Amino acid sequence: MDQTEKLLMGIENILSVASDLVDEVARLKSVEEECKILKEKVFMNQLSQAEQEVFALAIDGHSISEIQDILHKEECTIKNQRKNILKKLNTPSMTEAVQQFQNLHQEPSKKLIRTS
Repeated sequence: MDQTEKLLMGIENILSVASDLVDEVARLKSVEEECKILKEKVFMNQLSQAEQEVFALAIDGHSISEIQDILHKEECTIKNQRKNILKKLNTPSMTEAVQQFQNLHQEPSKKLIRTS
């Protein structure tokens, strides 16, 4: 086996390993996406269905009056559901509750940097 054949075999091996790595990265991205979805579900399952609807609209940036109009509910109902959301999520404001939800999508290293 001459030097050229050895080099070609080495290149073939490197390409095979590179292909395997590309496949593994794609698999890991898929797993990461599944984890994000599961984190969201676990987070949202703390809330009743009605509270989830209110919270989803709050995540989209809607005010209490806008949520009231969208859901066709009384202001006192929306405020009560908001109060329950804050209590269940142990947070003083809807802004902080939304931030908790958005933090689910940050990488762990970014969370550590922000809290230190």
